[in-house]
Amino acid sequence: MKSFHPFQLDPENHCLWRGEERLQITPKAFDVLRYMVEKAGSLVTQEELLEALWPNTFVNPEVLRKYILEIRRVLGDRAENPVFIETVTKRGYRFVAPVTEEPTADTPARNATQEFPSPALSLSGQEAASAKKTKRHLAFSALLVLLGAAAIVGYFWRARSGMNSPNNTSIVVLPFADMSPGKDEEYFSDGLTEEMINDLAKVPGLKVVARSSAFQFKGKNEDLRSVGQKLGVANILEGSVRKDGNHVRISAALIKADDGFQLWSETYDRDVGQVLTAQDEIARAVSSALQVRLMNGESAALPVGGRATNSEAYQAYLQGQYFIARGQDKEDLDQALSYAEQAIKLDANYAPAWAQRSQVLESLAAVAMIDNTDGYRRARESAEKAIALDPNLATGYLAMGLVQINHDWDWEGADTSLKKAGLLEPGSAPVIGARAYLARNLGRTDEAIELYKQAIALDPLRANYHVALGYVLALLGRYTEAKTELQKTQELNPQLAGLHLTRGKIFLSEGRPQEALAEMQKETAEWEKLWGESLAYFALGRRADSDNALKKLIATHQDDCAYQIAEVYAYRGETEKEFEWFERAVRQRDPGAPELKINPIMKNLRQGPHYAELLKKMNLPI
Repeated sequence: MKSFHPFQLDPENHCLWRGEERLQITPKAFDVLRYMVEKAGSLVTQEELLEALWPNTFVNPEVLRKYILEIRRVLGDRAENPVFIETVTKRGYRFVAPVTEEPTADTPARNATQEFPSPALSLSGQEAASAKKTKRHLAFSALLVLLGAAAIVGYFWRARSGMNSPNNTSIVVLPFADMSPGKDEEYFSDGLTEEMINDLAKVPGLKVVARSSAFQFKGKNEDLRSVGQKLGVANILEGSVRKDGNHVRISAALIKADDGFQLWSETYDRDVGQVLTAQDEIARAVSSALQVRLMNGESAALPVGGRATNSEAYQAYLQGQYFIARGQDKEDLDQALSYAEQAIKLDANYAPAWAQRSQVLESLAAVAMIDNTDGYRRARESAEKAIALDPNLATGYLAMGLVQINHDWDWEGADTSLKKAGLLEPGSAPVIGARAYLARNLGRTDEAIELYKQAIALDPLRANYHVALGYVLALLGRYTEAKTELQKTQELNPQLAGLHLTRGKIFLSEGRPQEALAEMQKETAEWEKLWGESLAYFALGRRADSDNALKKLIATHQDDCAYQIAEVYAYRGETEKEFEWFERAVRQRDPGAPELKINPIMKNLRQGPHYAELLKKMNLPI
């Protein structure tokens, strides 16, 4: 116990006392104080403190000054008239108060394990020594039991949560706060956050939580330890953006999730046109602070360049990203497309805008909001342009890969595109999710399952990956596992399209048609609800109701649901109509058609004479 009147510092129990009052002090501030008390009377430089308390870790010296301020506040000390900590200008600090050593046992009020003599029994000599030895043995045994129990509880807690303990190379970028005077630059702060996520996802070995999970905490003042636990990360990057006209101030801080310790912080004042440079600077500073280069024993330099553009084009691009993230209805996608084309008009050589345009066109064409053939043609041309302008842009290859999967059925080309995207951004959940989708289409279900699990690890709060994994598991008849994923989906987003349909199809497979119908009727997407009702009504023997739902599905979605219509006919045993609608799905390049290889409802087509021919039309291996 170190004593400096009126305080006592207990290094063993990590406590600071003033008389009988235990004072509140953060763990790292306590460590700084303890080190200085141990060196009382001696000058301690900033470098010495940083090396002693943060060995082999980059720490901004500003962080140390913050802890000195905290210690002074706790002790009631003043820099201009110090009683405890003296600042030696440009050199360091000195603990100037007299320090004495006191035995810890002399503070009985704080000794929770103190033994009091029993009035009924008096021991002396050898008996007393033996009794003390026994007590020590029992105390040690009890400690082992407690430690064992804690280990077991910890093990089952981790198993239950399905999340590994966070390591030092995991991070989430929380949405940067919009601190602009009018609070009307949300698209800009959101866009900068997303760009930071993409930059850090380029670093090999760094686990970076994806945008959709990170943005679950937007506008919430949640405790950082809770955020770290929910996302399974050890580090948090947070900050703010103040945009006023063409001037931008970006403040960023890297914080340890478990104790709130600030590893690094910085403020950048830039013109809008220099924001991309500031993003690169922040990403490099963060990777350096996390010692990323030690992961693989080699440099983790971030690819830089190829992104420069004028401020107007960049802001139009961020507006497009804002509408892409906000929703997937036609109004949002039309807005996103408009901003992408505006960015291209302002700077025809800005590759990210071309990749953005491709992404939006592919989404519109996939659900027949625009002409399928023309939409995919323009999406492909935009992706090609993005790649030509910047061969190191992962989103260009991702956009191309989705076109190759959903329309071209160029499986080898899609595999090449997505592998290239993965090399450029190894920590990108969207890229890994697309690879899982490709593996599913090719019938490589084990690979698809593992990739979906990887995507979930990077984006644990995104319901879409859970429902996609649940769907693949259901196709394989692994219903218990599938239901677990669907339950997670419901907890995250009970309104997500496909959730109730997938659960309903499981109930049909289990011979529970009434429960299946109840699920189908909860579906939020119109076409999926009609599709599900067509199946469930037929299973219940309600043929007229099944016909009615199927007629509505054909009347409203024959151009984008040909595969689903074929599936209904397959379930009802109407083989000729099943084949007719499946051929139509192939002609329309329906994204669901390649599922023929693994969908149990379509097994009669797999056993028929036309199966090999159908696979050939879809460029699928036989």
